[in-house]
Parts: sequence; C-alpha cells; structure tokens
Amino acid sequence: MVNGPNLNLLGVREPDVYGTTTLSDLERQVAAWGSKLGLEVSSFQSNHEGAIIDRLHQAREDADGLVLNLGAFTHSSYALHDAIVASELPAVEIHISNIMRREAWRRHSVTAPACLYAIYGRGVIGYRDALRILRTRASSPVETIEYGDHQEQVIDVRSPVGPGPHPVAVFLHGGFWRSEWTRDTMDGLAADLAHRGWLTANVEYRRLDVGGGWPASFEDVLTAIRLARVQPNADPTRLTLIGHSAGSHLALLAAPEVDADTVVGLASLTDLRSAHESGVGDDSIARFVGRSPTETYAALLSTKPHVSARTILVHGTADHLVPVEQSRRFAAAHPATLIELEDVGHFELLDPARKPWRQVLEMLEQ
Repeated sequence: MVNGPNLNLLGVREPDVYGTTTLSDLERQVAAWGSKLGLEVSSFQSNHEGAIIDRLHQAREDADGLVLNLGAFTHSSYALHDAIVASELPAVEIHISNIMRREAWRRHSVTAPACLYAIYGRGVIGYRDALRILRTRASSPVETIEYGDHQEQVIDVRSPVGPGPHPVAVFLHGGFWRSEWTRDTMDGLAADLAHRGWLTANVEYRRLDVGGGWPASFEDVLTAIRLARVQPNADPTRLTLIGHSAGSHLALLAAPEVDADTVVGLASLTDLRSAHESGVGDDSIARFVGRSPTETYAALLSTKPHVSARTILVHGTADHLVPVEQSRRFAAAHPATLIELEDVGHFELLDPARKPWRQVLEMLEQ
C-alpha cells in the first residue's frame, strides 16, 4: 500500500473531506483487512514523487499487487503512471473523497489508466475494497470489453473452463446510481458463478455525475446485456440477470426487453415512487429520474416493472437501506419467489461465502 503527498496528515487535514482516521490507524486497519483475506500488507507513505517511484520499482521484487492513493500526484504525474506500468503489478487506485463531485481538475487521473481499477468516494473503506478486488482478480481473471465510447461503458467477462455453450449471468450492481459505487461490489458473486460453469458478465454503466441517470443508465444496461449474451461460448437462450439494490430495478426493467429467462433481485429496489416518498436513498431517486416534475418524471416514479421471466427476490429483514417492503410489494403484485432472511442486512447478500448466496445458487439449479 502506497500513500502519497499529504496522506501523513490524515485525520488532521480537512477531516470533513477525508475523515478522522489517522494514517497509523489506517495502516493497522488495512493490515487487518488483508489478514482476513490471506494477504500480507506492507505500507509506505511519502510526500516526494521520486521516493514513491523508487518504492514502486522495489515492488517488482517484493509485492504481488498495489493499492495506491497518490494524492494530488494522481492528477499530474506521468512519471508515476510509468512507474506503475514498469512495476508490472496489478494496481488499484484509491481516492478517499468523491473526486467526481469536487473541482474539475480532480476528476481527471493520469495514473488510473495504468491501474486495473479505481475507487473513489467511499472513505477509508475503499482500501478494503481494493484488497478484495486484487484478491478476486488473482483467483478469477477477467476480460474487460467495451460496449460504448464512455469510460464507464465496460463489462468484465469471465468464461468458465471447458467447452460451451455456457449459461449467461449478467450482474448489475447497486449503489443508488451514485458514481462512487461500481461493479466491484458484484465481483465476488460473478467470480463464484464463473467457477461453477457460468459465463458471467459484470456490467458497469453510466451513473450520477458520470453521464448517467434516466434513461442513459438503462440504455447502457440493455446494450451491455445484448453484448454479453453473444460472447464466445455463451448460450444466448439461457440468460439470467442478477441485480443488487438499484441494480435490481434495472434488471427487472430490462428483463422483458432482452427476453431473460430468470431475474434474481438481491435487496431489490422495485417501486421508485414509494421509495422516494419514504426517503430511501436520500435524493438519489430524484437525481436519477430528473428533478423537473414532468410527465416522464411522474411516470417513472410510479413504474412497477412487468417481468415475464422467473423472478427470485432475496431480501434481509434487517436491511435499513432498502426496506424489505420493497420486495414484498413486488412479490404481492407479480409472480415471484420471495426469500426473506431474518437478521440479514443490505450488503451481506454480496458475500459468496454467506448463506444468502448459497440459497440463490440452489434456486438457479432448479
């Protein structure tokens, strides 16, 4: 883990932006997260570009991956870009704040193209997620393909070993369409299903602050799904959509458009009107559909997707982000199987090692 300029002042410098966790606290926490994943983490921080370059060169000999928060160098240092490339190691770039909602100059990174992934806006939890990405990618490599000109229009495809054709599972992540939440949240599930003989496509789409919203995000999803089902060794007649939270809403809307066989909704957001009126997602729903009270705005808020595919909803009763009533309401109005899990929250559904995912696998095998 390499932290760049001014990160030595974590917890002191602009705590309203960067939080109150100190660098020493962060290093201990990241080491603990790494240990749980079977990773040994060494930490380095410097305010000097040359020292960071030297450490990246050394990493060729003593590391298998890089977690990088290069501070303001991110936006200017082509020398660090080249050092990352020269390391020949997989790297994840970290930003504690949401750079997409700050000054224009912070939104562009010259080092990100040298990394396999970038995380921003999640606070120090982003470091944990970076470790997870490196761990998952090491055990389950992906081919990232583009389906449009925007940098967010990409799909991570995993093809199982063995001859096809293979059933196709398309993953649509949640996060209330906010820019800081990306497809890495579904990475573990996609990797696990690929190991079980499925061709998996983990979709990124344009979100709020990065060109998304209605209908752009939905149009991206449709395009990505259609491309995923025609990948080499894919069986286009066996298509399952797996969405989490707001990604479930996109999956439910997309299913009839792409003739999906099955839709799996994890902690599903199903009725935008009721969710908006009850304050779910803060102002994200209003931002997603547009703030003007036009007919389109009103129609989309009241949309309850019609789905002809087999529909499986899994929801925890302890979910405080998307209440279980969202899935109950949908299941009462549509043919759907609803699995309610006592004392399960919102994010437990994204862990392939936990019981909820095993229950999904059992349903998919039926």
